[in-house]
Amino acid sequence: MCKPPNLSTTIEGIKMGHNVPALLFGVLLIVVIICGNLLVCLSVFTEKALKTTTNYFIVSLAVSDLMLAVLVLPLFVYSEFQDGVWTLSTTVCDGLMTMDVMLCTASIFNLCAISVDRFIAVLIPLNYNRKHVDLRQAVLLWATWIVALAVASPIMFGINNVPGREPTECKLENDDYVLYSSVCSFFIPCPIMLLLYCGMFRGLRRWEEARKAKLKSSIQACRKLQEAAASLPPLASLPPPLPPVIEREPMDNQDEPPAFPSADKPFPSPGYRDGPVPTVSFNEIKFNPDPRRRTTAKINSRERKAMKVLPVVVGAFLFCWTPFFVLHTMRARCQDCHVPAALMSVVTWLGYVNSALNPVIYTVFNTEFRKFFKKFLHRCCSKGAQ
Repeated sequence: MCKPPNLSTTIEGIKMGHNVPALLFGVLLIVVIICGNLLVCLSVFTEKALKTTTNYFIVSLAVSDLMLAVLVLPLFVYSEFQDGVWTLSTTVCDGLMTMDVMLCTASIFNLCAISVDRFIAVLIPLNYNRKHVDLRQAVLLWATWIVALAVASPIMFGINNVPGREPTECKLENDDYVLYSSVCSFFIPCPIMLLLYCGMFRGLRRWEEARKAKLKSSIQACRKLQEAAASLPPLASLPPPLPPVIEREPMDNQDEPPAFPSADKPFPSPGYRDGPVPTVSFNEIKFNPDPRRRTTAKINSRERKAMKVLPVVVGAFLFCWTPFFVLHTMRARCQDCHVPAALMSVVTWLGYVNSALNPVIYTVFNTEFRKFFKKFLHRCCSKGAQ
C-alpha cells in the first residue's frame, strides 16, 4: 500500500514554482503605498493650509493604508510568491486575516466618516468646526477604528478554526463570517456613503444657485445706480465732491465717522470752497470689504475645491474593492459556483492597489497637496544632489 505524502513534502514540491512577477510587483506596491501615504501625513501636519478637519480624516485613511502596507502586504506577497501556498502556521494566518479585515473595514469606514463630516459641513455650517477637531469629529474618528476592530475580532477568537481546515491555504474559512464581514465592511457603508454625498452635492447646488441669484441682484442694483447717476445734471451744478475721507482705506475701528454723509446731514453749501470742482470717476472709488468676510469666503472656496477630490477617492475605492467583495461573498454563499483561484488573486491585488491610488488622487486634484509634494520632492532631490 502506497504511503501518502506528508504535508511538508507536498509544500516543498509546490514551492518550486515561484511567482517572481508577483514578488516584484508586491515590493513596488509596498514602497509606493508607504511613501505616498507618509507624504500625505507629513503634508497635513506640517502645512498650515492643509490643517483642516477633513484632512485629519484623510490622515486616518492614510494611516490605515500605511498599516496595510506594513502588516498585511508583506505576508500576502510572500504567499503569492509561493503561488498561493501558505507555508506558515495557521496562527500567523489568523493574525493576517484579522489585520486584513480590520484595515479594509477601517478604510471604508474612514470614507464613510468623511462623508458624514462633509454632509454636516454643508447642511449645518453654523455647527461645524473647520479648524479644530471637536467632540463629534473625534467620536467619528474613534468609532471608525473601534467598529473596524469589532468586525475583525471574531477571527482572533477562533472563528477561522473550522473542521477540515486546509493548512496550505490562508483565507477566511467560516462562510457565515464571510457574509457577516462583507455586509458590515462594504455592503452597508457604501449605500450610506453614496446617499450622504448625493445629499451633500444637492445642498451645494442649492447654495451655489442662491449665491448666483444674490450676485445677479447685486449687479442689477449696481446698473440701476449707474443709470440714475447718468441721468443727473452735470457735476458743475452739483455740490462739491465728498470729503477726502472717502479716499482713505476703512479702519478696523468701528467708531470712526462714516465715509458717506448721513441722510439727516445736508451737503455743504457750494460756497464753502473756491476753485474748480474736480471730477471723480465711478471706477476710481475703491471699496474695501470686511477682511473677515473675505477670509470666510476664501475658506469656503478651498473647501468646495477639496470636496471635489472626495468623490474621486470614493469612486476609486468602489472600483477597486467591489469585484473582490462580490466574488468573495459569492464564493462563500454559492457552493456550486466555481471562482478560479487566479481570478480571486487578481481582484485581491486590485483591492490592495487602491491604497496606492489615494495619494496620487490628492496630488492630481488638490492644489495644496500638490504644492507640498513638489516642494518636498524638490528638497529631497536638492539634498541628494549635494
